[in-house]
Amino acid sequence: MTPLITGANRGIGLQVLQDYAARGDSPIGTARRQPPAVDGARWETLDVTDPASVRALADRLEGTALDLLVCNAALYLDKGQPLDDGYPPEMWAQMFATNVTGVFLTIQALLPNLRRAPSPKIAILSSMMASDERAPGKSYIYRASKAAVLNLGRNLSSDLAPEGIAVGIYHPGWVRTDMGGASADLGVEQAAAGLIARFDALDMGNTGCFETWDGQPHPY
Repeated sequence: MTPLITGANRGIGLQVLQDYAARGDSPIGTARRQPPAVDGARWETLDVTDPASVRALADRLEGTALDLLVCNAALYLDKGQPLDDGYPPEMWAQMFATNVTGVFLTIQALLPNLRRAPSPKIAILSSMMASDERAPGKSYIYRASKAAVLNLGRNLSSDLAPEGIAVGIYHPGWVRTDMGGASADLGVEQAAAGLIARFDALDMGNTGCFETWDGQPHPY
């Protein structure tokens, strides 16, 4: 199997890439800058916010079948921002460019590669913070962007169903990474293993799902 994982140079993305390589798959990881060496994995340069970079990746991968596209690249820059004078417009633009537009551009550009695979899948990492049933306040940009990408995934699942391309949206858990912080609940190894199990289980029977890393359905 050939999966491609965006933002795979650290955290959950890196662990998912390493796990796929360890089980004998042929994963491709993307990163904006020099990534770490991972035995059995191939690296490609990609800035999901730059349409030219996305197009260049698609050109380099022309003719390559992708069984799975994992849209993992994301930013969380607004943690702790004050409501009265925080959340600057530039931060909104930067986070939405990565967390939403970048996901769409990557999927759009790599559809020809997915169509070459016998049972193609797209996995979008959102968050339980996207759910309108979980709204305790704060982190407005991150919450809004993850809600937007959840909506994007749900709509893509409908449009791509006639082509047999399954789309799943996932909450990776609160994970001990640079983004999640040291007090988070999960180690990255546990989260990655759970997510890979979800990706393996994704098919046309559950396309459009919004699930947690451990397989629980999450309210929208």
